[in-house]
Amino acid sequence: MTGFARVAAEHQGTAIAWEVKSVNGKSVDVRLRLPQGFERLEPAVRQAIQKRFSRGNVQATLTVSRTAGAMVQPVINENFLRDVAELATRLVEQYGAAPASADGLLALRGVFDMPEAVETEEQRAAIDAVIMDGLEKGLAGLVEARKAEGEALRALLSDHIATIETLTVQAEADPSREPAQIRQRLAEQVRLLLEASPALDETRLNMEAAFLATKADIREEIDRLKTHVASARILLAGGGAIGRKLDFLAQEFNRESNTLCSKSNAAAVTAIGLELKAVVDQFREQVQNLE
Repeated sequence: MTGFARVAAEHQGTAIAWEVKSVNGKSVDVRLRLPQGFERLEPAVRQAIQKRFSRGNVQATLTVSRTAGAMVQPVINENFLRDVAELATRLVEQYGAAPASADGLLALRGVFDMPEAVETEEQRAAIDAVIMDGLEKGLAGLVEARKAEGEALRALLSDHIATIETLTVQAEADPSREPAQIRQRLAEQVRLLLEASPALDETRLNMEAAFLATKADIREEIDRLKTHVASARILLAGGGAIGRKLDFLAQEFNRESNTLCSKSNAAAVTAIGLELKAVVDQFREQVQNLE
């Protein structure tokens, strides 16, 4: 399922922002982008995401920046800089060397230094707590965004289930399944065979025809389709993480529609079976988007 959320926070001059988003996926796949120095949080972040979601490709990006007042001030070794500048001036005067630029002098090792901020264990624990709290809020926002998409998908899947039920009822009520129709069709087939080959045993042909009629009966497939329709509706009404269960039902729908087509001995029922397969495919594609 897809969704996006962004959460920002501030702690003692440090700005923190989380962006979390997800796209469809059969299983949960977590991808993290953490700033240098915050890799220590990766196990906890992964655990928090995997606790919330069971399906989807989830990407979480953390941004940490210090405000101007909290930034560490650079240190310039002015004595060393003066000595280097004087040396550069002599080189120009005595040897005709190109004049040194300010940025070139500052780039020399030992002239300009940006000291690293030193954090105590207490300060690090405090910033980590703020970051993880922001992550939890971002994940909660992502859950809400995915729920909104889930509600839209629920309506779409309900429509597919209703269509599957309608087609199942049509197959069940098709005139070709009436006993009189079946007897007439089989009698005609036996008559044609006997006309083509008089030596054939009529009794044996009638037995074979009865066997084929029994084998071609789709009563079981219709009953199972109705049962799966009822199960799907119960799952949709209950909510929660139902993606995998509906995926299993989609496979069962597909199996029954395939069997119905293969056992059908009437063009009308075959047409219904093919339409049923198309709807089941659409249902299965949408189920992949559910958690």
